[in-house]
Amino acid sequence: MVKAIYQSLITIVFFKTIMKKTSLIGGIKENFPSGLVVFLVALPLCLGIAIASGAPPLSGIIAGIVGGLVVGTISNSNISVSGPAAGLTAIVLTAITDLGAFEIFLCAGIIAGIIQLALGFIRAGSISNYFPNNVIEGMLAGIGIIIILKQIPHALGFDKDYEGHESIFDKGLNFNYFTELFGAIHPGAVLVTLVSVAILLAWDKLPALKRMKMLPGALVAVVTGIILNEVFKMTGSSLAIGSEHLVPLPVSKSIDDLKNLITLPDFSGFTNYKVWITGATIAIVASVETLLCIEASDRLDKQRRITDTNLELKAQGIGNMISAFIGGLPMTSVVVRSSANANAGATSKISTVIHGFLLLICVLSIPVILNLIPLATLAAVLILVGYKLAKPATFKHFWHLGKFQFIPFIATVVAVVSTDLLKGVGIGLAISVFYILQGNMKRAYYLSRENLDDADEINIKLAEEVSFLNKAAIKKTLKNIKPNSKVTIDARGTSYIATDVLEMIQDFANIRAKEEDIDVELLGFKTSYRDYEQDEDSHILVTHRRAM
Repeated sequence: MVKAIYQSLITIVFFKTIMKKTSLIGGIKENFPSGLVVFLVALPLCLGIAIASGAPPLSGIIAGIVGGLVVGTISNSNISVSGPAAGLTAIVLTAITDLGAFEIFLCAGIIAGIIQLALGFIRAGSISNYFPNNVIEGMLAGIGIIIILKQIPHALGFDKDYEGHESIFDKGLNFNYFTELFGAIHPGAVLVTLVSVAILLAWDKLPALKRMKMLPGALVAVVTGIILNEVFKMTGSSLAIGSEHLVPLPVSKSIDDLKNLITLPDFSGFTNYKVWITGATIAIVASVETLLCIEASDRLDKQRRITDTNLELKAQGIGNMISAFIGGLPMTSVVVRSSANANAGATSKISTVIHGFLLLICVLSIPVILNLIPLATLAAVLILVGYKLAKPATFKHFWHLGKFQFIPFIATVVAVVSTDLLKGVGIGLAISVFYILQGNMKRAYYLSRENLDDADEINIKLAEEVSFLNKAAIKKTLKNIKPNSKVTIDARGTSYIATDVLEMIQDFANIRAKEEDIDVELLGFKTSYRDYEQDEDSHILVTHRRAM
């Protein structure tokens, strides 16, 4: 008993230390609901990805805990959530099979973390600035569609494979699968899904419920799902959902059982060249996926805060090293959990830390209760997250921007859904570059004063055509502008500005400039820039100097 109390005190002290370090104690009340939602979403995903990877089930939970507590503390991203990623399952599964033991594979995870840490120090994170927004939005929409398609079977009570690969067509278009799916529909799971969706929609639409931030709709849906199923069981109803359709969390009855669930690395693996190749592969894939997710997370952030991608790579590297040392899977920043975080109203990274802390506490203390949660309820939560990522308004938005924006966007959506995240983004990026080359849009903009620190007035004169290739330079300049400065951005001679660059300038003028008392004057901006055949009669967007 004394030992248990001591361990609890240590945990509380550790958590308070993290909160003080990140200066986020005041945001606990505001971000606890979103942290709780992410926890509910992350729990089955962590377990499912571990099982799909051929790793011990608890290894996924360990990666989720480290992603929340360690990466969430070090990173300065306010929205992204890190944990085991479906995009790495194929690599991990193949590596474990090839290396012969999970203990040896863990050495590859340590190597991947070291490489990512090195990439952060050499500032490799800046490559994320060259992902155009239509490709990032296409990636998000594609992942939204995948989430919906992946969760429909669980919503119907068919839980053969919780979370394996990011591509919905990873095993081909198998009509036998659909026959099996519709033949295995469970009425109880369908009822729980419908009730959960109704609760989530009510919490999202009704103002009175929406104001109850400390009681998120996802929690109410989960509790309702548990109660409904327990009622079905007690009444002997055929609607009762069996254990195969509930959260499959390992239960430890003693400290020794818990120790047996944790796997430590076999350091002899460092002498195997295959381990080093696997580590390098994981580092590259995980880093690219993380940078893509960070760019997407910044887009989901209502305050449009910019994440330090080099710091993010360092955080991921440290997280992967710690995760591998204690038997966890490799991790990345993950779009599904980050999207759920943003949609749940997260305002700071304390939400990520809370989700990690909840994973730790609940796995250690109440696994039996967690194993009562129907997967159908969690499917309902994720389906609504997927819809918000792939809502029709996004498709209409890019359609109205013209073919040079819409074609890369829709190509990315289709490629992400039919292949995987990295291939999909690569295809979308290639198409974007093709159109940029076709339109001869590589000219840079220039500044009248290059030394921003000593400039009394900063004049940014945009070139005739500004593409997303200019995004990094403009982003860096805007980021370095100090409070109380005077800035003029001149677009009077500009015939085209890429949508993502235009939105970045608008966010700077409308949000950051107001917060930091920056006097901004925008000259010659038009209401829209459709493709490259921009009508010369377009109206001026802004020619206004903000009042001092």
